[in-house]
Amino acid sequence: MTKGQPGLRERKKAATREALSWAALRLAVERGLENVRVEDIAAAAGVSPRTYNNYFSSKAEAIVHRHRERILRSAEVLRRRPPGEPLWEALTRALLAPYDGMSEQPDPQWTAGIRLVLREPALQAELMRDGARTAAGLAAAVAARTGTDPDRDLYPKLVTAAALSAVKAANDQYLVADPPVPFQSLLAEALRQLAAGLPDPSHQ
Repeated sequence: MTKGQPGLRERKKAATREALSWAALRLAVERGLENVRVEDIAAAAGVSPRTYNNYFSSKAEAIVHRHRERILRSAEVLRRRPPGEPLWEALTRALLAPYDGMSEQPDPQWTAGIRLVLREPALQAELMRDGARTAAGLAAAVAARTGTDPDRDLYPKLVTAAALSAVKAANDQYLVADPPVPFQSLLAEALRQLAAGLPDPSHQ
């Protein structure tokens, strides 16, 4: 095993977790979250309900996993960006990295389904519960890059909060855009405006 690289067992576990998360989201979009059982998710991912329960404690947790993993992956990418690269350029590249290969043209039926799923109180609560841990990982990466302390200094927390707000704003816009707009371009634009200090568009 290469140093710093996950072993075969870890990769298999990550693949199973991803398959379960994707199955949970897809079935929730197709049927509605309340109409999806753990047994359905497990069957769609090709595992047993017991295996599902080894990975997730709820349907909402399974769905939120995909968002959490994207942010944690962004934190890893940020740590690997060239040291001399400006912070917001590095952060933009890091936050866009998990979406490499994502379809440029969203399916209107899929985005409509996602909108309905995201309105579920259980999913909203899970997103809030998981937010602190997810933000902490990104804040630590920002702190490492800027020579600040993620616990004592305000700066990495502010950057992280702003960046994650940009992700949410881009996602909200992506789900209502008509005609559809690629998510990557929305996120890149949101981060560009942040990096520019959010200038007042009425004075440009």
